Amino acid sequence: LHFHWPSGANSMDNMEQNEVELHGDEEIIEVIDLNEAEPGPGSVFCVSLDPATNSLAVTGGEDDKAYVWRVSDGEVLFECTGHKDSVTCAVFSHDSSLVASGDMSGMIKVWKVETKEEIWSFEVVDLEWLEWHPCAPVLLAGTDDGNVWMWKVPAGDCKTFQSPACQATSGKVLPDGKRAVVGYEDGTVRVWDLKQGNVIHVIKGQDGHQGALTCLTCNKDGSLVLTGSVDGCAKLINTTTGKVVGVFSVGGGKAKGSKDEEDSNSVESVGFCNILPLIAVAYLDGTLAIYDLSTQALRHRCQHEAGIVHLQWEESSSVVSTCSLDGALRLWDARSGNMVSEYRGHTAEILDFTINREATLAITASGDNQAKVFCLQRPDR
Repeated sequence: LHFHWPSGANSMDNMEQNEVELHGDEEIIEVIDLNEAEPGPGSVFCVSLDPATNSLAVTGGEDDKAYVWRVSDGEVLFECTGHKDSVTCAVFSHDSSLVASGDMSGMIKVWKVETKEEIWSFEVVDLEWLEWHPCAPVLLAGTDDGNVWMWKVPAGDCKTFQSPACQATSGKVLPDGKRAVVGYEDGTVRVWDLKQGNVIHVIKGQDGHQGALTCLTCNKDGSLVLTGSVDGCAKLINTTTGKVVGVFSVGGGKAKGSKDEEDSNSVESVGFCNILPLIAVAYLDGTLAIYDLSTQALRHRCQHEAGIVHLQWEESSSVVSTCSLDGALRLWDARSGNMVSEYRGHTAEILDFTINREATLAITASGDNQAKVFCLQRPDR
């Protein structure tokens, strides 16, 4: 685990390659190695912050473990062990009292943060995604065979939402806690009633995507869902009517590193701005597109040198951050389309990242075996 924090001008003397110049205030970011031990094998795949205080992080990796650790000093509180494969999902419950870890083979475990003990586990087929309910100790998971599972934890009461046999590639419980939106490998999107267990809307055929869903998210009140697919499109769906109310695309273009000329430019991540009617769509060819939600016009194209993996809007500003296959984290002002700052330090691609509510810290997970904490310094604050 590495920490990056701003330091005084005296660090100019020992500036290393992985230190970064911040556009705007030219602060140096210093890298402090908190872990003198040899890094474990393989990538760190996922990271999330505890929603209650943002003071704890959980990371999952190729060493078949998740670690729960303190953001302030990198102190590991406990390890989530007993997995059989890479831990690709690791998330805190809505009140931060529980943490769930899931591996690729489908082993899911839930740990009580306070006692650091495993309190529940379950095995499904290959796991695609894992998500907690927004206001209850209820865990949802999407699997390779197209099922979505829902459990009360730790009681274990279980419900499954079955659909035709193709992967449930992404899912999100809506803020009302009563519905979930799930995207599938065949391009369909379903809105499920969690209580009744039935499908409320199916978006398919011409309305659906023409390829597997890669990502989906909802706006703050859950009235709109934005989906992304390998077909190169992002679609805006009204969750009340189930109608597609917008389609966003920057056109094909061969995705960098793709063997197939026919490959469309896959959408890798999508997000709504909380304070302005803007959305962001990140593509595999390195384009970050900012669209106007009301007119659906393309406002800005922010070009990256490598494919984008993930994007996240700041909680209460018009700044959107991206991580990419070139190992850099970048902050963009969506109003101007300009890059605010860039953070380097990883020696491989960043596979996931998250930003705290105050937008003062970013935590990254990378293919270089490391999680890093970056202090986000911005001239306008």
